[in-house]
Amino acid sequence: MCAAVSYGDIARTIILRLKHGGRTGLATFAAEAMLRNITHRDAVIIPVPLHRWRIWARGFNQSALIASRLAAFSGNPILLDAIIRARPTPLLRGLGALERAKAVRGVFMVNPKKHAALAGQTIYLVDDVYTSGATTNACAKLLKKAGATKVVVLCWARVLREDVDQD
Repeated sequence: MCAAVSYGDIARTIILRLKHGGRTGLATFAAEAMLRNITHRDAVIIPVPLHRWRIWARGFNQSALIASRLAAFSGNPILLDAIIRARPTPLLRGLGALERAKAVRGVFMVNPKKHAALAGQTIYLVDDVYTSGATTNACAKLLKKAGATKVVVLCWARVLREDVDQD
């Protein structure tokens, strides 16, 4: 797991402005900071998906925006639809690690059309904030089961203390 920054007031402000303030240019800022963690130049970049209802409400998937910028900067291939969020989840903010893991259990699936593209690949799984790892762990397990040889989680910010509320 590689994070560009630790989660604190500044990182929180940036990600909230991206996610809820429509400041999509901040995805470029986040990707530039995350780029130093890309060491496999042929690895496939895959964003953590949002459910379609959340995309409709927000207008975009912030992880997909960041992943797209990372792919453009690094030259690595990207698969935007390799993982599907099959059902919506509640907001995870304020939930503990066990509650988060339970909330995402069975939520994701690998796109059946992408299995061949995942076989034997190193994957960069991109998310905005890493709190407990529940979301990325669920996705990584599916990618490995689909044949990926290695999954590296890349995120903008990592929560380092249990008492920090992630948004």
